[in-house]
This record gives sequence, C-alpha cells and structure tokens, in this order.
Amino acid sequence: MLPSCLRAQNPLKVSSRWSRALWSRGAVNSPSLSLHTPTPFSSFRSSFQLKFQRSFSYSSTRNAIQNTQKDILDAERRFFSTNKSQSESSKELPTLAPKSVGIWLMASSTLVFAIIVVGGVTRLTESGLSITEWKPVSGILPPLTQAQWEEEFEKYKATPEFKLLNHSFQLQDFKRIFYMEWGHRVLGRLIGVAFVGPLVYFTVKKRISKPLAIRLSGLALLIGAQGGLGWYMVKSGLDDALMETPGAVPRVSQYRLAAHLGLALLLYAGMFSSGLAIIKEWKYATGAKWMGLTTSAFNEALNSPAVMRFRARSWVLTGLVFLTALSGAFVAGLDAGLLYNEFPLMGGRLAPPKDELMSPAYAKRADGSDKWWRNIFENPTTVQFDHRVLAMTSYLGTSILFLRARSMRAILPPLTRTAVTAAFAMVNVQLLLGITTLLHLVPVPLAAAHQAGSVMVLSGMIHVLLTLRRPGAAAKAWRALHMQRLKGGTKN
Repeated sequence: MLPSCLRAQNPLKVSSRWSRALWSRGAVNSPSLSLHTPTPFSSFRSSFQLKFQRSFSYSSTRNAIQNTQKDILDAERRFFSTNKSQSESSKELPTLAPKSVGIWLMASSTLVFAIIVVGGVTRLTESGLSITEWKPVSGILPPLTQAQWEEEFEKYKATPEFKLLNHSFQLQDFKRIFYMEWGHRVLGRLIGVAFVGPLVYFTVKKRISKPLAIRLSGLALLIGAQGGLGWYMVKSGLDDALMETPGAVPRVSQYRLAAHLGLALLLYAGMFSSGLAIIKEWKYATGAKWMGLTTSAFNEALNSPAVMRFRARSWVLTGLVFLTALSGAFVAGLDAGLLYNEFPLMGGRLAPPKDELMSPAYAKRADGSDKWWRNIFENPTTVQFDHRVLAMTSYLGTSILFLRARSMRAILPPLTRTAVTAAFAMVNVQLLLGITTLLHLVPVPLAAAHQAGSVMVLSGMIHVLLTLRRPGAAAKAWRALHMQRLKGGTKN
C-alpha cells in the first residue's frame, strides 16, 4: 500500500482513503466488534445495538485505528517534506530528487539531441553563414517586412560565401537558408529557457540536493557558453581574409565546428545521464530492484573482478565513441566525405599513399615540424582515414563487448546485458548509415541520420555505464524508510 502513498499528491486525502480501507478490509476483524450494514430484511435495530455502536467510537480499538492513520500520515509527511526524518533517531535524510526532475532532464536532453541534428542539417545545406550578426535577444524575431528582408540580404551579399559561391542567389534563395539558421538559433534559446527555468524552480523548492544543483548549474553555464561558441564558429566563415586566400572555400573553421559539436555532446551526455540516473534511483527508492537484481546481489556482482574489468572497458569504449563522433566534425568541416566514395578500400587499397596522408603542403613552419598534426586535422584525406579507423575500432569494440556480455550472463546484471545489446544494435545501424552516406556522396537526409546515429550510440554506451553504478546514498536511505513502512517488507 505504501507505493501509492509515495506517489500521492495530497497526503491528507490518501490517509482518509486508507482509513476507510482499514474499516472496509477488516482492520477491525473481531466478530464481537464488527459493524454490519442494515439489510433490507432488518426492520429495526435494538436500542442495545445503537448504544453499542456509539460507544464503539470511543473504544480502544478506535484509538488504535486513529494511531495507525497518524503513523501513515507521518510517513507521508516525511517523504514529501524537506526530507527531515521524524523517526526516533531524528536524523535528516538526504534529499532525493523526484521522478519529475529526471523527466525534465530527459526532455532537455531530447531538445539538445534535436539541435544537434538541426545543426547538422544547417551545415549540410550551407545555411550557417546566412545570418551575419549575433543578437541573442532581438534576433529571436526574423525579418517581418520586405524592407527588413532586403536589409538582411544586403548584409549577406557582403560575405565571402555570397561573393565566391552564391552570387546568383535571389531573395527567395536567401530566405530558405536564413530560416534554417534562424530555426537553429531559436531552438538554442528554447533549450536555455527550458533548462534554466525549471532548474531555478527545483532549486528554490529544494527538490534537488545541493551537489546536484551545482552540477546542473554548470550545465546551464555551458548552454550559455555554447551560444557564444556558436557565434565564434560562424565568425570564422565571415572573415574577409578568405577572399585573399587562393583556392579558399568560405566555410567555418573545422576546429571551431568540432568544439561546437563536442560541447553539444557533453551537454547531451550530462543531461541524459543525470536524468536517467534520477529516474532509476527514484524507482529503487520506492521498492524496485536495482538493475534487475536485489541490492546484495548487485553489490556482489559489481565486486567481481570480471565485472570490474567489464566496466573499465565500457568506460574506454564510451570515450572512443565520443572521439569518433568528434572526428566526424572534422570530416564535415573539410567536406572530407566527398573523397574516396568507396568502402572498405580507399583508391583500391586499405589506406591512401603515405604522401597523401602526410603531405608536406599542409606544414606552415619552415622546418616542417607541424606537418604531422596539421595533416591529422587539416588534410581531408587524412581526416577521412582517421574517421574510418576510429569508426571501425568503435564497432569492433562494441561487438567484443556484446560477445563478452553474453559469456558473462551468470554474473552481469540483467539490465546491463540489455543495455549492451541495445548499444550493439545501434552501432550496427550507425555503421550502415556511415557507409551508405559515403557511397552516395553525402546526401543531406543520410548524413543527418548518420549524425543522429552517433548520438544514439553514445546514449547506448552511457546507459551501459549507468547500469554498472551503485545507487546513491539518498536512494538507499529512502528505500530503507520505504521498506520499514511496508507491511511484511524486507530490505534487500
């Protein structure tokens, strides 16, 4: 009966229902004290019966029921108050974030996922340089009149992109790319409002612990930094120096693009992991098993050397997946996907010639000491080769992890095995999307799906890691209280 208490919005109403349930379900089940509803066959009640029933309301049994009702109400108040236990020890229980906080964080991560995909489409359609100014407040509205549209178009005509690539654009062409970039920026503002507003509310209402509030405040600051980094990236494509560089293509710096994507992935990972962890801990605190096991069985599994090695490998693989996604930003920034549109070979061989991978043409120092790292980050051929190597390594690593999970069925938590299987399925889809995108010369729908797939693979690995962590102290404390209040409940 207590789980319904924990979900109740009004403890007083719940207690009233419980008190009625106590009467109706035989809380007072002594035959000599039972109350019977008159039947149609009863024509009268004796005065003795009426007096007996009236006296019953003041009996010791009635007082016992009231005391039980009071105990239930006290338990509810302890759970829904500021987490101060009124138990005999008078200790303060740690704050346990409610499930609503987890749902809000998951919704916020979904918005970040959406803006990553929209940002990819914005780049693929070459719309990112259409807005030449950064106005965080007034820029929320697009041009509303013909004069305003003409003014924005004139600003775009002064950019290197228009002069070198889009000099044949008409106003309608400009509107198409403008709205794509404008939508991307508006979605970024929406994420800021949707995250900061609830964060302030939950913090003021003390629904989240201080460490969690600090961590989420850090994410809020990163959202603001992401907006500034986005404009810093766009500025690199508006530099007039591009007009003076022979063979230059007006596009944003691949370094800034990678930083912009990397920060977006960090924001997503922070929101997604925090939200999922809160939801799992809430379920655990209200009686559910932890990752499909009892607490003692989970601790025993996690202390196993084999599981400890499995968790360490999962961390390494998650980092590799993140690095692979980041390398994709360099492929996109340099249009490296338009080279070597074949797989698994590159020009009929597993790797391009060495002079292509490490061309001295990319070195800027007289002694050529910067040749190796500039080729890694600035040579389209090397960038694509690196992305292939990282992608295949991630795929093989996930496959090995999947096979290892199957061989450890007896000791791995059930939810861990499920999460690994899901991650393996996602990485297979992602591999097919990547190959198809390459073979078809990077069409927008496939390339956007490939970018979305990278986030899904990262999500799968984050879920694997979450299934290999112990519940927090707050969840353990509230679960202990919950188990104490369950009739016949046991701590596990």
